[in-house]
Amino acid sequence: MDSVDLEVLKTCNEWIRDGRCCELVTVIKTWGSSPRPEGATLAICENGQVVGSVSGGCIEDDLIARVRSEGIELKQPEIVTYGITSDEAHRFGLPCGGTIQLVLEPLSKRSQIAELLQRLSNHELVARRLNLLSGEVTLATAGAGQGLQISKKMLTTIHGPRWRLLIIGAGQLSRFLAQIALGMDYHVTVCDPREEYREGWSVAGMEVTREMPDDQVLKMNLDRRSAVVALTHDPKLDDLALMEALKSDAFYVGAIGSRLNNAKRRERLREFDLTDVQLANLHGPIGLYIGSKTPAEIAISILAELTAAKNDVTLPDEVRVDAAKDAAQRNRNTSRQYA
Repeated sequence: MDSVDLEVLKTCNEWIRDGRCCELVTVIKTWGSSPRPEGATLAICENGQVVGSVSGGCIEDDLIARVRSEGIELKQPEIVTYGITSDEAHRFGLPCGGTIQLVLEPLSKRSQIAELLQRLSNHELVARRLNLLSGEVTLATAGAGQGLQISKKMLTTIHGPRWRLLIIGAGQLSRFLAQIALGMDYHVTVCDPREEYREGWSVAGMEVTREMPDDQVLKMNLDRRSAVVALTHDPKLDDLALMEALKSDAFYVGAIGSRLNNAKRRERLREFDLTDVQLANLHGPIGLYIGSKTPAEIAISILAELTAAKNDVTLPDEVRVDAAKDAAQRNRNTSRQYA
């Protein structure tokens, strides 16, 4: 599964290769509430076909209508703004007071889309610099914390996996988790020293390693844009890796397991001289309580909690697995008492 950004770029590359006129539309600035963040992209072809999104749909409709009536005649990049007035905000489906500014960029072979895709295939983080006056494009290596930049002359957008996810264990749940994470712009590494599990792994687009998990954690030098999820249920594989991950700057560290196993894990980790603060950063039982039973549902539950941590969202106890199950048990006990 490709991320939306990658899907847009691949589609642009196909259109350019086929000799079709097309534009790349990029959100560069928003005011108030807006449906899509800065850096969101959309590709539009001469026949009105679109891939990607820059709004809830109404701005896309306007762009399609313009292309179908006027064609694609832009020779140089152009900045357009939607939603300045309340009437426009209502017309284009923007929340009250919302305004969105876009760059419309006509694409050609000099746009370096193919070169960008080649570098992204090597898991590079790339800064694409568009000269707004000439339309010239240059590519450079980007830093992990670098974001979109806009000036009167230059638009710099960042492409590639800006976040890293280390999954310990190559089982069925890991496969679903990895597939969805790829679509969320994560560079996914799956670590499992067990040959019998690695042999059955069939998800493309990620790194698979046979290292011991704790060695892999140290090798990756985890930073604040990194997450670790342990899914093996095997303390020999999970515990040392979790210990090293909890000592790192990773924004999320979680492990699969029941409430009882989670309590036992915390006691084992305490013997490794982890502090109470470090242990408090361990997410376990992992995920949000959504009644998930299947591997796919559990993967969604895990990534929902991980995403909240990435976005600095504090979740109420009621949605966490341990608290939700404790509450459910109390309700069942109360029901029996009054039955």
